[in-house]
Amino acid sequence: MNTGVKVGVFVAGLCVVFGAAAAVGNAVGPVGSEPAAMEHGEDDAMTDMPGMSEGGDEPPGGLQVAQNGYRFVLDDPDQEAADPALVSFRILAPNGRPLTDYATLHDKKLHFIVAKRDLSGFQHVHPTLDEHGTWTARVALTPGPWRAFADFDPAGKDPQLTLGADLTVAGDYAATPLPAPSRTVTVGDYTVTLDGAAKAGASSKLTLTVAKEGAPVTDLQPYLAAYGHLVALRDGDLAYLHVHPDGEPGDGTTKPGPGITFHTEFPSEGSYRLYLDFKHGGVVRTAEFTVEAGASMDDDASDHHSDSEHGH
Repeated sequence: MNTGVKVGVFVAGLCVVFGAAAAVGNAVGPVGSEPAAMEHGEDDAMTDMPGMSEGGDEPPGGLQVAQNGYRFVLDDPDQEAADPALVSFRILAPNGRPLTDYATLHDKKLHFIVAKRDLSGFQHVHPTLDEHGTWTARVALTPGPWRAFADFDPAGKDPQLTLGADLTVAGDYAATPLPAPSRTVTVGDYTVTLDGAAKAGASSKLTLTVAKEGAPVTDLQPYLAAYGHLVALRDGDLAYLHVHPDGEPGDGTTKPGPGITFHTEFPSEGSYRLYLDFKHGGVVRTAEFTVEAGASMDDDASDHHSDSEHGH
């Protein structure tokens, strides 16, 4: 990622946090292994580890295979290329047993997302859960390194989590270069335009406007309890950002297009890939953007004020 000089110390701090997060993931054992149920007091000890506490600052989602006692286990992290490929996994609860009780989150019990390490191949699907706590998803997998994400909310008092695990698909692979930033992308007959600035360390308001054959789309259909669903992944480590839309269908104020507004906070400067799922004419389509998150206006003002105090 391209990183500004002014945020060098901030990014270095993030590296420390992410390194600690990786250590936490490794500490709970290799992906695919079955952990024993925790003894009394072990879970409390884990909540004191970086990224495991329920309070305070935590790294972005998707960087850890385990958090708050929950663990994302792919049954087979080594896959063959196929379309569709069947990927099965479990979410292990703090007691070591597969979680079977989930709260509904955007109309679904769990959101399963896969993307290649080069940020291509994005897919957002909704797997099926059996009575034993095993989820099964159908995705199209081509050769290369992938990252899988499980976005879910355990029923009860525990907060929503996004856990991530690596998935490898055998075969020849050449990384796809990250597309250059663009304000407009085309998906079939549709054109989606992005307005708003991505700001590091501050709330960013982004509006995506949908048009079909040059005419604004004013009859978007609800998808996942909204007129659009947006996922953001950071180039390099694929940190997963929660992006929240304004309003919801049927609330009396949110219009079904052409604009869909989201709010998120980019944790650092650099490149991100945005994936907008929207539904129209009974079909869900995905528009993909590359954005560069820059320093927020507050950061610029703070730096200018500091320079003035020192006579610069």
